[in-house]
Amino acid sequence: MGVALTRSAQWTAAGHGTGTLEITPLNEAILNEIIMFVESFIYKHPQEAKYAFVEPLEWTTELDASAFQSGYVVRGEAALLPEKIPVWVSYKATVGLKDLNSESLDVFLPSRNVLGWFRTKGKADDEREINYERKGEIYKDLVTFLKEISAKFSENMSKQEINFDEEQQKEKEQFDAAPKKEEAATNHKARLGSDKTTYQKNHINLAKTQMTKRLEPSLNWKTSVDIKDRKSLVKDSQEEKHGTRLDKTRTSISPGRAQLLRKSIEKPEEIISESSSESEEDEEPVDHRQEANADLPSEYWQIQKLVKYLKGGNQTATVIALCSMRDFNLAQETCQLAIRDVGGLEVLINLLDTDEVKCKIGSLKILKEISHNPQIRRSIVDLGGLPIMVNILDSPHKSLKCLAAETIANVAKFRRARRAVRQHGGITKLVALLDCAKNSIEPAQSSLYETRDVEVARCGALALWSCSKSYANKEAIRKAGGFPLLARLLKTSHEDMLIPVVGTLQECASEENYRASIKSERIIENLVKNLNSENEQLQEHCAMAIYQCAEDEETRDLVRLHGGLKPLASLLNNTDNKERLAAVTGAIWKCSISKENVTKFREYKAIETLVGLLTDQPEEVLVNVVGALGECCQEYENRVLVRRCGGIQPLVNLLVGINQALLVNVTKAVGACAAEPESMAIIDRLDGVRLLWSLLKNPHPDVKASAAWALCPCIENAKDAGEMVRSFVGGLELVVNLLKSDNKEVLASVCAAITNIAKDQENLAVITDHGVVPLLSKLANTNNDKLRRHLAEAISRCCMWGRNRVAFGEHKAVAPLVRYLKSNDTNVHRATAQALYQLSEDADNCITMHENGAVKWRFPVLQTFLLQLSVANVGGLFGKDQSPPSPVPK
Repeated sequence: MGVALTRSAQWTAAGHGTGTLEITPLNEAILNEIIMFVESFIYKHPQEAKYAFVEPLEWTTELDASAFQSGYVVRGEAALLPEKIPVWVSYKATVGLKDLNSESLDVFLPSRNVLGWFRTKGKADDEREINYERKGEIYKDLVTFLKEISAKFSENMSKQEINFDEEQQKEKEQFDAAPKKEEAATNHKARLGSDKTTYQKNHINLAKTQMTKRLEPSLNWKTSVDIKDRKSLVKDSQEEKHGTRLDKTRTSISPGRAQLLRKSIEKPEEIISESSSESEEDEEPVDHRQEANADLPSEYWQIQKLVKYLKGGNQTATVIALCSMRDFNLAQETCQLAIRDVGGLEVLINLLDTDEVKCKIGSLKILKEISHNPQIRRSIVDLGGLPIMVNILDSPHKSLKCLAAETIANVAKFRRARRAVRQHGGITKLVALLDCAKNSIEPAQSSLYETRDVEVARCGALALWSCSKSYANKEAIRKAGGFPLLARLLKTSHEDMLIPVVGTLQECASEENYRASIKSERIIENLVKNLNSENEQLQEHCAMAIYQCAEDEETRDLVRLHGGLKPLASLLNNTDNKERLAAVTGAIWKCSISKENVTKFREYKAIETLVGLLTDQPEEVLVNVVGALGECCQEYENRVLVRRCGGIQPLVNLLVGINQALLVNVTKAVGACAAEPESMAIIDRLDGVRLLWSLLKNPHPDVKASAAWALCPCIENAKDAGEMVRSFVGGLELVVNLLKSDNKEVLASVCAAITNIAKDQENLAVITDHGVVPLLSKLANTNNDKLRRHLAEAISRCCMWGRNRVAFGEHKAVAPLVRYLKSNDTNVHRATAQALYQLSEDADNCITMHENGAVKWRFPVLQTFLLQLSVANVGGLFGKDQSPPSPVPK
């Protein structure tokens, strides 16, 4: 191989032997042959492959130097073997030459090049030198070549093939003659064996394919994949994915083996949620490595040389190697993988366990840079790097604390890493970094001292931000006293500090349990204050934190009292930063739940701006914009404003989407606008009612319920509601069938829709034919007050057709209705009174009411509602021969 490279390879003008090979077919052929030989040699001869030839192989012989013919190089007592092929033959891409002697031919010299095997002209009797020119055709392999030129060889090969076929036929006949009793078991074993063989063949073929494609040397060739290791790692990955296995101490494996194992089975790390806020987190991306046949830059090899110095050098050499490594662009994937491929990660992590501060700092600086790569993060966790970094957080050196915390922040991007940080006490130590000034041992230089303290706290907050995506970690932060420290840091003027602090609070605010702590620490005031910052990222996180906290009414009032609504409204005008726009619109949406805040937004012209954002925006922005408009349109003035600004049509256009959250919000907004007659006319003209009705078929219960609620004002305010409803083919049957749902919100909304549909006698007759009475009666035994109210209203309306009153009594709906009077909800009382009045038109129902204590509950109900309900509506509570008592004065 060395002679081939030295004598036959084609070099550039830079000079022979200096590593400047030209990219030519000949050079590629030579390198491919060398690569194939080296790769196959270590597998075929593992014992011999372990021996390293430091010096040329020499041996003693009894031959004299004069015995060697021309072609040998004689140096004193040593003789080198001759080259098998002259240089001029190698130039023609001949890479093999064999001396063969067959029974049917004289000695001849078959030769092989990159195209195949061929016969040379050989040496004539009167000539001393061999003629290497091709004679005849080129054959794909040596066997085919010998078959063509030797009849004897071809005959022998044919006999072997016949014998082989006969053996196979005998085996097949023996197999067919086996007892049928064992056939099932044999087939089962054969299938298992076939699967295993197929797996192994595929594995071997994959390795061969990869070896064929590679043109560059790689350390990956030095190890093979063990099937047991593969299965073990697959099992570990599956256990980690399902969250069923606690972290265990892992024994370190060789970098080459680890890389091959990862190459063969590595898949994206699935982020399994420990909390609601984690469920939407992005998965770890797939290992996007460079293709095997891509040209690796020189940095790749230089970094691998530096890693070797790290492994074997003393302290000074290690520090120099670390500094030299930092001179490379470690943000490039090539440099990151170069460190990992040669086992550099294990070395860097081992350096963290030494007593040399300089080595620790250098190692952490490199780990901090390369841990942005998802695959590097996983490798760091697999090698046990996180516990060592957590221990460094106790170091008296602030630089080490900062670097360790920043690296933890980069690594803790997936569930297993966050869990490892918590289990090794990292959360408590990170919270302590937020108050690190008390434990400083460094010189009291005020400016430097303060800057270092701020940096330590910033890095601690950064790590807590990454860890706070886990519910268990949020609880650990609270128990460690993190909220008071975060609230104190929120008052600082350092924006680099504020961003991770607000980000941590934002993650914690997603849980209701921690919103109380946020309110008690007066954090809302500082969040509102930082909305006026010029830093867009800080504005985004503050708005997102308000969005999370504004689920609570008290928080919404605090945002208004501290002047947070105006900056939120002003931030709507900047639409370039979509992430910030989504956070701001989300905060406005949640704050709009309070009517006082809606009034303020109308003063700040926010509603007009929101209408303008209904088009050409990403879905995450549209969900919040439509949600805010849905809350604002609960007031008449805002419904008119939306209509005048042209907001009805874009809202109706959004009804054809597929985003579940967007559909829930847009149906609510359209339903709110439908309460205004002029807006309802526009909705009807745009075919919005039909679109709402079609959403009743949506598989998501929330969308069904929201669509049914939106249909109620549409039916109520349509000019010819009865005809409009009947125009939807199969629409009434669809509504009645929704009464079979298990979702309480869907049932309540459908009952409300039936109440409005039943106002038209023809529609009431149709839904009666579809079996609405027995379905409503089945729902009577419910404890949900919202469902009770709308169910009672639906029963009251449905009683007005035919013998439906009698049918409700027959289906046992009367007695449960009487028990509704025990509810504490006044709306339930009102609806129940109306239903009982309608049912009392049937004598049997009156008896049932009396038996179930309807008269017993009449006086508390009457004291509340007599001034609101007509005497006729309440008459059913007493029967036809009784009169209601006099009103009780207040």
